[in-house]
Amino acid sequence: MKPTTPRVAMVTGGARGIGAATARRLAEEGHAVAVLDLLEEQAIATAEEIRTAGGSALALGVDVADELAVEKATERVAQELGGPTILINNAGILRDNLLFKMSTEDWDQVLSVHLRGAFLMSRAVQKHMVDAGWGRIVNMSSTSALGNRGQANYSAAKAGIQGLTKTLATELGRFGITSNAVAPGFVQTDMTRTTAERVGMEFDEFVAAATAQIPVGRPGVPEDIAAAAAFFCSEEAGFTSGQVLYVAGGPAA
Repeated sequence: MKPTTPRVAMVTGGARGIGAATARRLAEEGHAVAVLDLLEEQAIATAEEIRTAGGSALALGVDVADELAVEKATERVAQELGGPTILINNAGILRDNLLFKMSTEDWDQVLSVHLRGAFLMSRAVQKHMVDAGWGRIVNMSSTSALGNRGQANYSAAKAGIQGLTKTLATELGRFGITSNAVAPGFVQTDMTRTTAERVGMEFDEFVAAATAQIPVGRPGVPEDIAAAAAFFCSEEAGFTSGQVLYVAGGPAA
C-alpha cells in the first residue's frame, strides 16, 4: 500500500453506526475528520473518541437537507481543519411503510435527507476538491436500491444515489475527483434495529433470519462498510470511479 497523504474528510451521519465507523477508520488512516450529524451530542462523542485515540476531529450538528446549514458547515470545516477533499455522504433516515400507508411527508423526508442531502454536500465540497485537484466522494447506497418491500421511499432514494454517483464521476473526473458508492446489505446498526421493531420481531430473531440469507454466514458490521469506503478514499483508487460496490456478504446485483 502506498503511504496515505493526510486529507480533510467530512462524514455525514457520522455520529453512530456506519458513519461513526467510517469516521474512525479515516482518522486511523491519518485524515482529519469532520463528524456531521443532526444528533450533535452523539457527533461530539464520536469526535472526542477520535481525538482520544490521537486523531483530529471536529463535530458539527447539521441538517444535510438544509442548504444554508450545509454551506456554513463546509465553510467552518475549511476554516478549522482545511479544505475538505474527502466526502462520505452517509446521512439517512427510515420512514418505512407499505405504499398505500406511506404518507407524502414520509416520502419527502427520506428523499430529502438521503438524496437532496448528498447533492447539497457534494455541491458544497466539490469546490475545495477542484481547487486541490484531488477529491474522493463516497455515497452510501444500499441493497434496497434493488427494491425492498415497505421501503418505496428508501429504495428510490438509494437508487437515486447510484445515479448521482455515476453523474458526479462523469462531471468531476477531469478535476482529479472520483465518485463511488457503497451499497451495504444487512448490517447490525440502530437503523436495522428500528426495522426489526417495525416488522414486530425481536432483534436477535431478525438478525438470525437475515443471516440465514447471507452466503458468508454472518451479518455485516459497520466496520465492514467503513473498510470499503476507505478503499474508495485511498490514493490507489484514483482509477476507480462511478462504481457501486455491494458489500452484502454475497451477490446482491
